[in-house]
Amino acid sequence: MSAEIIQSRREWLLSDRPASRLQARLGRAYVTWRRFSANRLALIGLLIIIALLVVAALADVLAPYSPTIGDLKNARLLPPGAAHWFGTDDLGRDIYSRIVYGSRWTLYVVILVAVIAAPIGLLVGTVAGYAGGWTDAILMRITDIFLAFPKLVLALAFVAALGPGIENAVLAIAITSWPPYARIARAETLTVRNSDYIKAVQLMGASPFRIVLRHIMPLCVSSLIVRVTLDMAGIILTAAGLGFLGLGAQPPLPEWGAMIASGRRFILDQWWVAAAPGAAILIVSLGFNLLGDGLRDALDPRSGDQ
Repeated sequence: MSAEIIQSRREWLLSDRPASRLQARLGRAYVTWRRFSANRLALIGLLIIIALLVVAALADVLAPYSPTIGDLKNARLLPPGAAHWFGTDDLGRDIYSRIVYGSRWTLYVVILVAVIAAPIGLLVGTVAGYAGGWTDAILMRITDIFLAFPKLVLALAFVAALGPGIENAVLAIAITSWPPYARIARAETLTVRNSDYIKAVQLMGASPFRIVLRHIMPLCVSSLIVRVTLDMAGIILTAAGLGFLGLGAQPPLPEWGAMIASGRRFILDQWWVAAAPGAAILIVSLGFNLLGDGLRDALDPRSGDQ
């Protein structure tokens, strides 16, 4: 009986003639999930990101020690062991606890940069693509100026002007991250700007603002989500680079890049001080890359059912 119910629900989701908008949306979501789940590497990436979220949410429970207070007298530079799984740093702080709490700062940076940069790029790209003419030329030349500089170098310049700190680092990374999103949104807008349904909306008297906001931007969201997910690894590495140079999170915050910077002095003898946060950056960056590849394949309208 349960197998028949599951089969009937699957047929309802995959119906060629949905009876409601809800059924159509659920059907699209189901097809997208089938494409995504068929990619084993994408599922591994999803599990890594879910683990990151769980660790960040339960840091107070998972971390056995304080991330900022250490035992300088008795626990300085201890190797990994039963008491300290990842060892301790030069101030006697437990590295495992600092990595667990550092996951919060990683998510803080990634989420804020995505929330700031993606809407800016989406707005600039759709307006430039729909308006055309001088508006398009001016907005795209500004975008080209930002794209002409390496992201890390440009972020360094902004942080140097704004001052060191995690908030200024987030702002600097966001300022340097929006141009690729604008390019993608513009390309998507150019493909649909002269389509029949956009012409129909124009004939109904809709304003350019409403057309861009209600009818063009939603079409660009899927491509933007894929690009943002793929850029998460770059954002993490840029934030870690700023922290490594002392321009990102300031001590004693347990930011992974700053932890690597403090451990580089002991890399030959006490390798675990820098290796543990480096491995955390590697795993999380790999997770976002695998997740982004899976979303790209799942959200590609040219992909068929697998």
